[in-house]
Amino acid sequence: MTMTTQAIQEAIVDEFSMFDDWMQRYEYIIELGKSLPIIADQYKTDANIIKGCQSKVWVHAEEEGGKIWFTADSDAILTKGIIALLIRVFSGQEPKVILETDTTFVDEIGLKEHLSPTRANGLVSMIKQIKMYALAFESKNTN
Repeated sequence: MTMTTQAIQEAIVDEFSMFDDWMQRYEYIIELGKSLPIIADQYKTDANIIKGCQSKVWVHAEEEGGKIWFTADSDAILTKGIIALLIRVFSGQEPKVILETDTTFVDEIGLKEHLSPTRANGLVSMIKQIKMYALAFESKNTN
Protein backbone atom coordinates (compact mmCIF):
# COMPACT_ATOMS: atom_id res chain seq x y z
CA MET A 1 0.00 0.00 0.00
CA THR A 2 1.21 3.47 -0.83
CA MET A 3 1.94 5.75 2.10
CA THR A 4 -0.10 8.92 2.04
CA THR A 5 1.70 12.15 1.21
CA GLN A 6 0.75 13.32 4.72
CA ALA A 7 2.35 10.27 6.37
CA ILE A 8 5.53 10.70 4.30
CA GLN A 9 5.73 14.38 5.27
CA GLU A 10 5.24 13.51 8.96
CA ALA A 11 8.10 11.00 8.69
CA ILE A 12 10.33 13.69 7.16
CA VAL A 13 9.45 16.13 9.96
CA ASP A 14 10.30 13.41 12.53
CA GLU A 15 13.66 12.74 10.85
CA PHE A 16 14.56 16.43 10.85
CA SER A 17 13.57 16.82 14.50
CA MET A 18 16.49 14.52 15.41
CA PHE A 19 19.00 17.19 14.38
CA ASP A 20 19.96 19.99 16.74
CA ASP A 21 21.14 22.53 14.21
CA TRP A 22 20.94 23.46 10.57
CA MET A 23 24.47 22.31 9.73
CA GLN A 24 23.38 18.77 10.60
CA ARG A 25 20.17 19.22 8.62
CA TYR A 26 22.09 20.45 5.56
CA GLU A 27 24.39 17.42 5.81
CA TYR A 28 21.33 15.17 5.99
CA ILE A 29 19.77 16.85 2.93
CA ILE A 30 23.04 16.35 1.03
CA GLU A 31 23.07 12.66 2.04
CA LEU A 32 19.49 12.31 0.76
CA GLY A 33 20.63 13.77 -2.55
CA LYS A 34 23.30 11.10 -2.85
CA SER A 35 20.63 8.40 -2.52
CA LEU A 36 18.46 9.92 -5.26
CA PRO A 37 17.84 7.39 -8.06
CA ILE A 38 19.80 8.60 -11.06
CA ILE A 39 17.79 10.14 -13.87
CA ALA A 40 18.54 8.62 -17.27
CA ASP A 41 20.81 10.86 -19.38
CA GLN A 42 18.15 10.97 -22.11
CA TYR A 43 15.93 12.98 -19.72
CA LYS A 44 18.62 15.56 -18.91
CA THR A 45 17.18 17.87 -21.53
CA ASP A 46 16.22 21.53 -21.58
CA ALA A 47 12.56 20.46 -21.60
CA ASN A 48 13.05 18.81 -18.17
CA ILE A 49 14.99 21.66 -16.56
CA ILE A 50 13.15 23.50 -13.82
CA LYS A 51 12.92 27.18 -14.66
CA GLY A 52 13.65 29.53 -11.77
CA CYS A 53 16.38 27.47 -10.15
CA GLN A 54 19.82 28.91 -9.66
CA SER A 55 21.36 25.48 -10.25
CA LYS A 56 20.36 23.01 -12.94
CA VAL A 57 17.57 20.69 -11.85
CA TRP A 58 16.05 18.09 -14.14
CA VAL A 59 12.78 16.38 -13.28
CA HIS A 60 11.25 13.60 -15.37
CA ALA A 61 7.83 12.07 -14.77
CA GLU A 62 6.32 8.84 -16.05
CA GLU A 63 2.91 7.44 -15.43
CA GLU A 64 2.42 3.79 -14.63
CA GLY A 65 -0.68 2.18 -13.20
CA GLY A 66 -2.40 5.53 -12.63
CA LYS A 67 0.49 6.80 -10.50
CA ILE A 68 3.29 9.20 -11.37
CA TRP A 69 6.90 8.22 -10.80
CA PHE A 70 9.56 10.92 -10.72
CA THR A 71 13.29 10.85 -11.29
CA ALA A 72 15.51 13.89 -10.95
CA ASP A 73 19.03 15.22 -10.73
CA SER A 74 20.82 18.46 -10.04
CA ASP A 75 24.31 19.80 -10.53
CA ALA A 76 24.23 21.20 -6.96
CA ILE A 77 24.45 18.80 -4.00
CA LEU A 78 22.06 20.68 -1.71
CA THR A 79 19.48 21.14 -4.47
CA LYS A 80 19.75 17.44 -5.26
CA GLY A 81 18.82 16.69 -1.65
CA ILE A 82 15.86 19.09 -1.77
CA ILE A 83 14.46 17.48 -4.93
CA ALA A 84 15.04 14.04 -3.30
CA LEU A 85 12.73 15.12 -0.45
CA LEU A 86 10.06 16.28 -2.89
CA ILE A 87 10.29 13.09 -4.92
CA ARG A 88 9.94 11.07 -1.74
CA VAL A 89 6.65 12.85 -1.02
CA PHE A 90 5.19 12.83 -4.54
CA SER A 91 6.58 9.85 -6.47
CA GLY A 92 4.22 6.89 -6.69
CA GLN A 93 1.13 9.00 -6.01
CA GLU A 94 -1.93 9.55 -8.18
CA PRO A 95 -2.10 12.87 -10.08
CA LYS A 96 -5.15 14.01 -8.05
CA VAL A 97 -3.30 13.36 -4.76
CA ILE A 98 -0.24 15.29 -5.97
CA LEU A 99 -2.41 18.26 -6.94
CA GLU A 100 -4.20 18.25 -3.56
CA THR A 101 -1.06 17.88 -1.43
CA ASP A 102 0.26 20.88 0.45
CA THR A 103 3.96 20.59 1.14
CA THR A 104 3.57 21.39 4.84
CA PHE A 105 6.85 19.70 5.77
CA VAL A 106 8.79 22.51 4.05
CA ASP A 107 7.57 25.00 6.65
CA GLU A 108 7.50 22.51 9.53
CA ILE A 109 11.20 21.70 9.21
CA GLY A 110 12.03 25.36 8.53
CA LEU A 111 13.54 24.61 5.13
CA LYS A 112 12.38 27.71 3.28
CA GLU A 113 13.76 30.23 5.78
CA HIS A 114 17.11 28.41 5.83
CA LEU A 115 17.60 28.69 2.09
CA SER A 116 18.91 31.66 0.15
CA PRO A 117 16.14 33.59 -1.64
CA THR A 118 17.17 32.10 -4.99
CA ARG A 119 17.15 28.54 -3.58
CA ALA A 120 13.78 29.18 -1.90
CA ASN A 121 12.42 30.34 -5.28
CA GLY A 122 13.90 27.22 -6.84
CA LEU A 123 12.11 25.07 -4.26
CA VAL A 124 8.79 26.71 -5.15
CA SER A 125 9.57 26.16 -8.86
CA MET A 126 10.30 22.45 -8.24
CA ILE A 127 6.97 21.98 -6.45
CA LYS A 128 5.17 23.89 -9.20
CA GLN A 129 6.76 21.69 -11.91
CA ILE A 130 5.82 18.47 -10.09
CA LYS A 131 2.22 19.72 -9.88
CA MET A 132 2.29 20.68 -13.58
CA TYR A 133 3.26 17.10 -14.46
CA ALA A 134 0.38 15.83 -12.29
CA LEU A 135 -2.03 18.23 -14.00
CA ALA A 136 -0.86 17.10 -17.44
CA PHE A 137 -1.29 13.41 -16.59
CA GLU A 138 -4.65 14.01 -14.92
CA SER A 139 -6.07 15.93 -17.88
CA LYS A 140 -4.71 13.29 -20.28
CA ASN A 141 -6.55 10.61 -18.31
CA THR A 142 -9.87 12.46 -18.14
CA ASN A 143 -10.00 13.16 -21.90
